[in-house]
This record gives sequence, structure tokens and C-alpha cells, in this order.
Amino acid sequence: MIPAAPSGPRWAVILGASSGFGAATALALARDGFDIVGVHLDRRGTLPQAEAVRDAVIALGRQALFFNVNAADDGKRAEICDAIAQRCAEEGGKVLCLLHSLAFGSLLPFVPEVDAPGKTATRAQLEMTLDVMANSLVFWVQDLLSRDLMPAGARVFAMTSSGARLVSPSYGVVSAAKAALESHCRQLAFELLERGITVNSICAGVTKTAALLKIPGHEALISKSVAKSPIRRLTEPEDVGGAIAALCDPRLYWMTGNTLGIHGGEEIIG
Repeated sequence: MIPAAPSGPRWAVILGASSGFGAATALALARDGFDIVGVHLDRRGTLPQAEAVRDAVIALGRQALFFNVNAADDGKRAEICDAIAQRCAEEGGKVLCLLHSLAFGSLLPFVPEVDAPGKTATRAQLEMTLDVMANSLVFWVQDLLSRDLMPAGARVFAMTSSGARLVSPSYGVVSAAKAALESHCRQLAFELLERGITVNSICAGVTKTAALLKIPGHEALISKSVAKSPIRRLTEPEDVGGAIAALCDPRLYWMTGNTLGIHGGEEIIG
């Protein structure tokens, strides 16, 4: 049964809103009538891109609350959720979409190469990557629910990758975090079903984002993906943002607990 739409503004909380999938999803949802809470972590050099996303949301006639903070910080998360709760109390709105698109972690190998010894991932780096790229999703859901901000019909999405199940050099720490993120999504989907809230992880194809360009050997990943594609192109952030906006359709209330591929068939091409 399709949940009744709440009255007042529809808010989307985008974790990682300044670029890539987060930015594209923020704009796609704004075009569909969502107001946007954007959480991002940018220094002076990249801050203009976050401001550009915020300004584009406003230009579409939507409200934009943007916060330049660490989304994995407990105190900052609480402050943002309190700010959302206050705005929703004033206007009667609710959060109908949460996107977790945080890409910040260690790209060091577990063990050094035999012929080229170097740095390896530390305990602190493993724990930080897991906390930012996986565990933080659970804490955001908990805090939004505790403030009664996510009603029946709300959607939760988290950006995973094929690296959750495939190996590549220097990706082990992030791979573990992505695998945990998918597990968190399945468990949340199970626990939130009685509330009428769906949870799905999104596996995009290879996309030239800032996060991809930090991965050692990304050139080979890009070349392989382009060569496999029948139309010789990579996935683009807008492909994913538009799909996530479409997945917010109330009629998809029974689709939950999945890892959804948005990759133009990349995963089925040998």
C-alpha cells in the first residue's frame, strides 16, 4: 500500500553534496520538488563547487541548507539534525530521502609489495574508513528517526561500488567499508520495513569523480570500462542522480534491501 504523502516541504539529506553523485542527486531531486540539506567537507580550494550546487538548488526554486562539516562527527551530525528538526517544525516538512555518498578513506595496501616495500594501512586508518564510509549511515538514520523526521514513504540510499566484492590494488580498506555499507543497508531495510521506509544501496558504473581519480591505477579502470561499453562511455553522475530521483517514486514502496546497479550494463559485459 502506497504511504500517504506528508504535508509540507519534502526534504532530502545529501551526505557528500558538493560533487559527484551527491551533487547530481541533489540537483535531480531539487528539479523534482525536494528541498535540499547538503552536507559536505571542503577546504577553500573546492568550496566553490559546493556553493555552486547550493546556488543551483536555489535557482530551481528550492530551499538549500548546506553545512561544510565532517558528516561522520557525532556532534556536527546532531547539530544538523536539530537544525532540520527546527525547520520542519516551522514548516511542517519531513525528510523523505537520505543519500549517503561519502568517499573518504585510506587507499594504502594491507601488506607491502615484495619488491617495493612501503606504507601499509594502520588500525586508525581502517577504523576511520569504516566509520566514515559505512557506520555513519547507521548513525544518521538513528538521529533522523529519533527526531521523528523520516515518515513512512521515506527512502534511504547509499553509494557502494563493485569493489565491495572485487579486489584491486590498494582498495582493500575501502572495499571492506563498502561491504559493510551494503550489510548495513540490508539490516536497515529489514528493521525499517515496519515503518514503511525503504533502504537500498546503489552500485554505479565506473564514473570519473574526484574519488575515482584518487585511486591508484584509476586510468586502467577507466580504459577497461570504456572499452567494454557498447557506446564507449563511462557512467556519469547525472545517470545516477536521475535514477535515485526516480527511485523516490512512492509506488516503489516495496523495493528494499537491494544493491541496485546503475551502470549501463557494465556489470554484465565480459
